[in-house]
Amino acid sequence: MTTLLEQARARALDPRVLDLPPGDPSKIRIVVAMSGGVDSTVTAALLKTAGYDVVGITLQLYDHGAAIARKGACCAGDDIHDARRAAQTLGFPHYVLDYESRFSQSVMEDFADGYLAGQTPIPCIRCNQSVKFTDLLRTAKELGAHALATGHYIQRTRTGDDIAMHRALDPAKDQSYFLFATTKEQLAFLRFPLGGLNKTEVRALAADFGLTAADKPDSQDICFVPEGRYASIVERLRPGAVRAGDIVDLQGNVLGPHEGVIHYTIGQRRGLGIAAGSPLYVVRIDAAKAHVVVGPREALRIGTIHLSGLNWLGDNLATDARALEGQPVAVKVRSTRPPKPGRFAMNAKGDLSVVLDTFEEGVAPGQACVFYDPSDGESRVLGGAWITGAEPLPA
Repeated sequence: MTTLLEQARARALDPRVLDLPPGDPSKIRIVVAMSGGVDSTVTAALLKTAGYDVVGITLQLYDHGAAIARKGACCAGDDIHDARRAAQTLGFPHYVLDYESRFSQSVMEDFADGYLAGQTPIPCIRCNQSVKFTDLLRTAKELGAHALATGHYIQRTRTGDDIAMHRALDPAKDQSYFLFATTKEQLAFLRFPLGGLNKTEVRALAADFGLTAADKPDSQDICFVPEGRYASIVERLRPGAVRAGDIVDLQGNVLGPHEGVIHYTIGQRRGLGIAAGSPLYVVRIDAAKAHVVVGPREALRIGTIHLSGLNWLGDNLATDARALEGQPVAVKVRSTRPPKPGRFAMNAKGDLSVVLDTFEEGVAPGQACVFYDPSDGESRVLGGAWITGAEPLPA
């Protein structure tokens, strides 16, 4: 009788999950993206002990110095050393590629500009989109790899020529929201061995392999934002760009001053710095006027979400997004929320929207709206787009 650990190992190395050519695994090269954390380290260990020709690559993304002592980050300092030590222990080559300049231009600069524009950007998606699944994937192909494997909690399936992305088995660890921008071409080359495991099983596997990462805490904050201090990063990247303004109510009445729209996000209640007889929430941010608009919680209720930058992972799409109009869909506007039902719609300009069956709260420009297939229990990821605006639920 197999143990639970053996069952977990078998699920991760299931041929349907790895989707690799048959034959001698030592002839099949797999590049593993290693952040230094437990997930990517276990991914590399599983593939190496299964006999594959593993090559580990860690991207140096930011901060050569101060990040060394920082806990709960990735791709810098101690995490790079942890990845290197794991590769040495397991006996496969490991390389560190300096992508600091690329990361700064594609992710950090976009992050700063987004906040200054009154948006709530998600740099983790931009990183996957522009650095990890573009530049690193290209490097893996140049090394002659059959696939690039990561420690993301997502499931990839193949049915004939159709390759699909599905939510992870463990809903608490599912990372599909952050991977919506993965293209079909990238998905064909990517592998996610941990998608059918839960975190407890992954840590147990790490301990079984004798890896020091077994007890390493998960990363929490955005990697280049120490202790969640977003504003300090924006001020450092864009000195002098932050300007003070007013906090106003829905009628435009000034309730108090603020020191910059970068300090606020849609749905925020605490830290507004104003006194009111009832709770107020940030409803809208008008960066052009330097206004932070607040109102009661009911004012956060959104019925229509406007989108741009569609990435479609479902069945073949016609020449444009009009083919989606009227189709039912389930959407997530935040990674921690369950999908909400709705339908695709198009405006007169041909821009894509989602009209929700019921309201959603705290919909913020700059965030992602990720699509799930309502016909299969909201398992398959159909793609997603960036939120550009929203309309209240009709009265």
